[in-house]
Amino acid sequence: MEASMLIGGEWLPATSSEEIEIVNPATEQTVGAVPSADAVDVDLAVATAKRAFPGWAKTDVEHRAGILHKAADLIEAGARDLAAVLTAEQGKPVGEALGEVQHLAHGVRYYAEAATKVRGSHQALPSSFGPAYGLVVHRPLGVCAAITPYNFPLTLLGTKVAPALAMGNTVVAKPAATTPLATLAVARLFAEAGVPDGVLNVITGRGSVVGDLLVGHPDVRRVAFTGSTSVGRHVMSVGGPLLKHISLELGGSDPVIVCADADIEAAVKAVNIGRYWNAGQACLGCKRVFVHEKVYDEFVAQLSSRVGRYSPGDGTQKAEKPNIRMGPVHTRAARDELLEQLEDGIKSGGELVIGGGTGDSDKGYFLQPAIVAEPGADSRLMQEEVFGPILPVLRYSEFDDVLERANNTPYGLGSSIWTHDARLIHRAVQEIDAGMTWVNQMHYGYDELPFGGTKDSGLGKEHGLEALDSYVETKSVVMGGLA
Repeated sequence: MEASMLIGGEWLPATSSEEIEIVNPATEQTVGAVPSADAVDVDLAVATAKRAFPGWAKTDVEHRAGILHKAADLIEAGARDLAAVLTAEQGKPVGEALGEVQHLAHGVRYYAEAATKVRGSHQALPSSFGPAYGLVVHRPLGVCAAITPYNFPLTLLGTKVAPALAMGNTVVAKPAATTPLATLAVARLFAEAGVPDGVLNVITGRGSVVGDLLVGHPDVRRVAFTGSTSVGRHVMSVGGPLLKHISLELGGSDPVIVCADADIEAAVKAVNIGRYWNAGQACLGCKRVFVHEKVYDEFVAQLSSRVGRYSPGDGTQKAEKPNIRMGPVHTRAARDELLEQLEDGIKSGGELVIGGGTGDSDKGYFLQPAIVAEPGADSRLMQEEVFGPILPVLRYSEFDDVLERANNTPYGLGSSIWTHDARLIHRAVQEIDAGMTWVNQMHYGYDELPFGGTKDSGLGKEHGLEALDSYVETKSVVMGGLA
């Protein structure tokens, strides 16, 4: 599958003619190639977006929303084709890929509709300088960069591009170098829906080149980045001194607290999905589970039974029932790091309950999902982001102690608690250092609620009305001369 970059409504190669091969992580076969952009391409894309901005910013919001709704229609109509491309480049099972496409369409519709409901405000003012009143108005920022990772290329494209376009901005999107094909396919649908030339541009290439150039470009007003904490710090070091509007959605090591009165079956089901969906490659997920000692054995037994049904393999092929297909992790290097984290967790005193093998196939970056009981508090499994299908499960007895352990991490993205005790729920919501807390629910990023973390999990919010706010400048207007 050969693909080109979208710049100003044209599909172009890189000026250097260099390409990046796209490899299916399940088969290790090349499934396509995309241009490897350089500074000339970035300058062209940004200049094109800058020229398109004034016209798009003046477009009626209802018109912009209508185009986005049309794009969502086309995404839904082409869902199976998009899912096939996503599975080929990312590796996730087709069913999961379809879910991601549906999430993308839902998000595009949400932001389209929400943008039409944004209101300014009227403010009464003191009459010290004569009769006057104040207005608060919103103005789009200009050119926005959307930099997305490999784990959920389409979902995370939507949470950046849709609110930016809905609020009147233009966009240069940069997908991960290993998963650009589905993003380019979606960009074609946006163009077909009527997004004017230059309003949405997609350039491909390596983050160390294209990402740096976008973040540091003087004509890019807003940067929305999702990726690792280490790269997020680099983004801030480049864009911060230029006083850009920056949001960073970074790593996570979400704690789950399962109390003695929890619905164990429901908690197990939620943790199973929340940890092992997308082969555990999610910033938001159930990554450290603390279970009350009274129900610990039952929880581990039920979870192990479910985890044992996973069958890692090619995402285009269903597993034999009752097994469930799990795709590969994305690269060999990623799997190697996961195996090192697993080994460290066991050396720290943890017990491997299930999983951890790499299978018999000599092709594909597969890893059998694992549960590790009671790894050490300072082990890599507990202190680092584990970006794959490995889950530490630990017992606790006192709630004060488990809250302290839940917060013993550099990260603060998501968290959850399973209990019917309102006092414990209140304490968890107030005392866990995280941007989000789920109560008797699995970890899931709703478009309707602000999404973002604290500490090393980043800054700023995506999703919700807060996402729209982050793509506009608030301007105060004083109306005088009224006497």
